[in-house]
Amino acid sequence: MAKFYATRNSEISAREQEHMKQVRKLAVECMVVLENDGILPLKNKGKIALFGNGARKTIKGGTGSGDVNSRKVVNVEEGLLEAGFEITSTSWIDGYDRVHAEAAKAHWAWIEEESKKTGVPSFALSMSTPLKEPELPMPTDEEFAQMTADTAVYVLSRNSGEGVDRTNTKGDYQLTDSEIAMLNKLSTIYEHLVVLLNVGGVIDTKAIKEIDSLSALVLVSQSGNIGGHAIADMLTGVSIPSGKLTSTWAINYEDYPSSEGFSSNDGDVDDEYYTEGIFTGYRYFDTFNVEPSYCFGYGLNYTSFETLVKEVTGDADEVKVTVEVTNTGTVYSGREVVQVYYSAPQGKLDKPYQELGAFGKTSVLEPGACETMTIVFKTSDMASYSQEKAAWIMEAGDYYIRVGTSSRSTRVAAKLVLDGQVIVEQLKNLFTEEEPVSDMTIGGVPSISYDGEQKEKDTATLINLDSSKFISHSIDYISAYPVLEDKNPQKKVTMDDVLSGKYSIEELTAQLTVEEMANLCCGTSKGLEMMSAVGSSSISVPGAAGDTTGIMEEDRNIRQMILADGPAGLRLVPNFTASEEGVILAQDNPFTSSFEAEEKEKVEGIDYYQYSTAIPIATMLASSWDMDLIETCGRIVGKEMEEMHVTLWLAPGMNNHRNPLCGRNFEYYSEDPLLSGVCAAATTHGVQSIPGIGTTIKHFAANNQENNRFLGCSHVSERALREVYLKSFEIAIKTSQPMSIMSSYNLLNGSHTANHYDLLTAVARDEWGFEGVVMTDWFTTQRMDFIFGVEGKKAKYDISSPSQCVYAGNDLIMPGSDSDINGIIDAVKEGQLDISYLQACSKRILTIASRSHLYEGAKPYMSHFSDLPYVMKVTSVK
Repeated sequence: MAKFYATRNSEISAREQEHMKQVRKLAVECMVVLENDGILPLKNKGKIALFGNGARKTIKGGTGSGDVNSRKVVNVEEGLLEAGFEITSTSWIDGYDRVHAEAAKAHWAWIEEESKKTGVPSFALSMSTPLKEPELPMPTDEEFAQMTADTAVYVLSRNSGEGVDRTNTKGDYQLTDSEIAMLNKLSTIYEHLVVLLNVGGVIDTKAIKEIDSLSALVLVSQSGNIGGHAIADMLTGVSIPSGKLTSTWAINYEDYPSSEGFSSNDGDVDDEYYTEGIFTGYRYFDTFNVEPSYCFGYGLNYTSFETLVKEVTGDADEVKVTVEVTNTGTVYSGREVVQVYYSAPQGKLDKPYQELGAFGKTSVLEPGACETMTIVFKTSDMASYSQEKAAWIMEAGDYYIRVGTSSRSTRVAAKLVLDGQVIVEQLKNLFTEEEPVSDMTIGGVPSISYDGEQKEKDTATLINLDSSKFISHSIDYISAYPVLEDKNPQKKVTMDDVLSGKYSIEELTAQLTVEEMANLCCGTSKGLEMMSAVGSSSISVPGAAGDTTGIMEEDRNIRQMILADGPAGLRLVPNFTASEEGVILAQDNPFTSSFEAEEKEKVEGIDYYQYSTAIPIATMLASSWDMDLIETCGRIVGKEMEEMHVTLWLAPGMNNHRNPLCGRNFEYYSEDPLLSGVCAAATTHGVQSIPGIGTTIKHFAANNQENNRFLGCSHVSERALREVYLKSFEIAIKTSQPMSIMSSYNLLNGSHTANHYDLLTAVARDEWGFEGVVMTDWFTTQRMDFIFGVEGKKAKYDISSPSQCVYAGNDLIMPGSDSDINGIIDAVKEGQLDISYLQACSKRILTIASRSHLYEGAKPYMSHFSDLPYVMKVTSVK
């Protein structure tokens, strides 16, 4: 009989109310003001003419496993009405509602028909072919005459999600003709036009910026289920936006260096070649002097600031930058983000024009107030990876420290001169290919510059760095695991014995049979016959993504861990009905509950409720550049995990924004690995401050597209991998020790990441010191062709192997199946897999379980680690 942890009380809880109150305030700080002629904040709460596909259909977050089933989503219309505005365009919104409802109904009918025709499950079709927003109806002049107001607010929405990449087409990356026509019409009718971008990723802004009378443009992003209230607070100045962009917004999509070959753009989704190398995002735009529409780190305030560098010091250990920030405005308070970049010398290795080294955000400064910030980062973090030397090195030469409030506003503040080459860390090259990717080179192309830059370099504070003072590190790679032998045959060791200190985890592991360990290393789903198990296979927490085995709970007290999706909150079934005996009789479908066409038949039984708070999407959180704020969101999720009895949150997602068309970019933080890494660490600190629960950073690694996500291969040079695509994971692991890592679906340089020993063991554990569990993404060891409508089509690459997962250090295969279990058992019996690797995986799973909330006396997971390193430190004095 299943034990449920959900509440039977359908009323909104105090926890829901408190968490939504917190999210409402912090979401505004993540919003990015891109244009403002002074209209914002709005000076009075009079009439508003509200338009756009997001006016009432405001998107809280993306689709797929990143969705959250909250009790209610507050849209922009509701937010403005509650704030006291009179909306004069209700008739237009009602009309669009009818158009949208018809489109949604037709779309869902098509999905059901296509599912019957092809055999592809409806949930898979809903992911791969999401609803396209219908064209906007244009009001007549007579209708406009009834919608009187000084200000029009237009909410432009875009959605995306798991399973399919976006496209550079109208209605997705580009605006539709009807959207452009509507915006231009509004600009001629209303005195002020405010455009709100309710989007999860980058879109083409050319048509918007060409509007002569555009008053304001704000990236409100997708701020969770309380978003409408937060947007109203931003518009009225109740709360002040202070966000900065976390990715570069190009003028044209073709300006991105990966645009031509990304995903389906070149017709090849089997192989993705990362030929741009380290030159991604602003590193490319700055180095190759490509003008962006909005640069990385950009964002306006309702006030103005002056940033003055007071001092820069440095040695072989740290670089310290002291900056004084003053609010020079006279009306509004605000917060500023100080960004510190470095420019490494061009030597044998090409270097970007500049790279983000550290940053800090001020507290709220009233007009005239100032704050002194000291921002510190490690000098060795300016190293580059040399494939020739298989090491992180700092080449001799001039290292310029730059300070600004965006990537295109930096100015030289100091020059550090290194007198000789330094090997910071000696490693091994672990990701070479027979035919390596040929990375982009600078080749004499002039980088961006500005008037006075050379003079700044010539007169900058000079700091000499002595190469002999640097400490070089080397890695001791594990070559084999010892076989654990049972030295206590007279005693059946239990988890209770381990927790009491009588026996060790090793002694418990040594007693487990191959069959028991194989079950322990696989989730509890029975495989593809359980269609509902795709991303939703937990029994005791319906809608959670999966469980670990419970077959040894009775005799050894090894309890089940429950895993739930993220990363914008918990994705659980919001409502289900069960019998007295614990049998689920009916439940909402977590993938399709948002479709209006879905109907749920009422059955007799006990109703349970699992409403979760939808926090802002990851990209939006990162736009705050505020690690305390992100940590607070982590605690919100952590407290809900504790309430719902979830052990591991399958988040944060932290793959880089390599290309703006990646369908899951909304789940990820940034194009910059430093920003992504510290955001993931902050989220982890927040979640893991709750005793016995943890995060799962994903998808490890180079998982930057969704089309053919199960069997696509990412080809990346070792340098680009280590400097860009692995660096964020390295930062998060070293500074926060997440409880788990999820390997990705894709292959990496010809090898499945799930089977990649060098990635999962040599890098994550040996080089970075990771001590948690590695798990697979769902069904990576099983063919999913028939689910996604490509059954019978020959795939270039095959699926990953369960026994190879164990060998590589992929401890937990999810959601698990009989074939996974049998494959592991057979591999051990046939001598293809040494039992020591299975024991090592089992030991890691048991260690995490023993430290979890499943047992009394659990402590915050972070408390098991002392003296974690840092990548940057910020101190402030007002």
